[in-house]
Amino acid sequence: MSFDYDLFVIGAGSGGVRAARLAAQLGNRVAIAEEYRIGGTCVIRGCVPKKLFVYASQFSEAFEDAAGYGWTLTDPRFDWPTLIRNKDQEIERLSSIYQRNLETAGVEVIRSRATIAGPNRVRLVGEGREVTARIILIATGARPNRHQDLPGHELAITSDEAFHLKRLPKRVIIGGAGYIAVEFAGIFAGLGVETTILYRGKEILSGFDDDVRKALRAEYERKGITIICNDWLTRLERQGEEIIATTLHGKTLRTDLMMLAIGRIPNTEGLGLEALGIELGKRGEIPVDAYSRTSVPSIYAIGDVTDRMALTPVAIREAVAFAETVFNNNPTAVDYENVPTAVFSQPEIGTVGLTEAAAQARFGDVDIYETSFRPMKHTLSGRQERMLMKLVVEPQSGRVVGCHILGPDAGEMAQILGIAVKMGATKADFDATVAVHPTAAEELVTLRTKRPKPALAAE
Repeated sequence: MSFDYDLFVIGAGSGGVRAARLAAQLGNRVAIAEEYRIGGTCVIRGCVPKKLFVYASQFSEAFEDAAGYGWTLTDPRFDWPTLIRNKDQEIERLSSIYQRNLETAGVEVIRSRATIAGPNRVRLVGEGREVTARIILIATGARPNRHQDLPGHELAITSDEAFHLKRLPKRVIIGGAGYIAVEFAGIFAGLGVETTILYRGKEILSGFDDDVRKALRAEYERKGITIICNDWLTRLERQGEEIIATTLHGKTLRTDLMMLAIGRIPNTEGLGLEALGIELGKRGEIPVDAYSRTSVPSIYAIGDVTDRMALTPVAIREAVAFAETVFNNNPTAVDYENVPTAVFSQPEIGTVGLTEAAAQARFGDVDIYETSFRPMKHTLSGRQERMLMKLVVEPQSGRVVGCHILGPDAGEMAQILGIAVKMGATKADFDATVAVHPTAAEELVTLRTKRPKPALAAE
């Protein structure tokens, strides 16, 4: 059977773009459809603009720290519109590069919403026509959960709108305590906004190592960020220029801006999947096998729309594995074990491998090596911020199964540590590595004392 394309990709985010380019470079006829902007969540309204905001917000402390090193700074001022304008210019530049790279690879870029009309048919809604493809790849990503069952939810913004605020608020409440919530809390606080985190759980950053979670909370509270756990919103109301947030425990919180950061929802609505017999998961995610294939053999899905591991680099790895499997006769499955990641909180977090709790659940007994100290930079700046480093070791093999860092450049360290942990490095391998001095990272190879194990209760 003849098709218009060998591959049709729906969604031009990081995963879709990589898959399209690789397939085209292997000599296939490829098209990609995008209804918004080329680059997807990460480039347009996620990782990249967020990191630019993080950089902007860090200067307030950098100016303060400079005094301890002999610098005299007079009246530094911040202008929000300038940041927004420069950020927009950079995002436009990156989006153009993504499109140019697709076109250079020979991919046809179609600016239209696309839905699936059959196992090998795609409907281009904006153009009112259908095309055929031997393989269809869904890479439509996810969108913020707007908490539509919350009375007054329409008064809140999500991270999407946070990148385009006309002016910086004086006060903000952030509902949620995951990656996005704690990152934006650091951003707003660093820019001088009175910031509150409200979270229904016991501690911020669920899923991360407990010591890291507690240490970040302590640092945030030291910075003046208010953190309210074990409580949640029941209603939002507008009162003049203010938003009034009422909570389960009867608190009444007043703010200028309410931001919801309570997870993301896979973009599968209206794609036409149910008509093909593809049953979606409870959050709307697309179930796939180890090779990203759906229950329809000609249709695949990668990235956040599958809800496996919602990280941009993971979506890119899935794209590479998909192209190898389908177009290079090399069946490749992504290994989701020991994926390094970073949270660009302030101080930032870098982590790879198992948390202490997860390691105990898997191995029973584990050895913990940890240290907490004030980074060298702050000995003269006078800032009391502390750094945390922690290694989780499986005692039988000596293998390092988890590394967790809170402090400056933690994300950079996590990338390198990811290689060591992925290779199965042991604590002895860490110990045999010569330290780089003076650095914070040298602590990782000089830790020698195990944390004492709790005494067993008497019978």
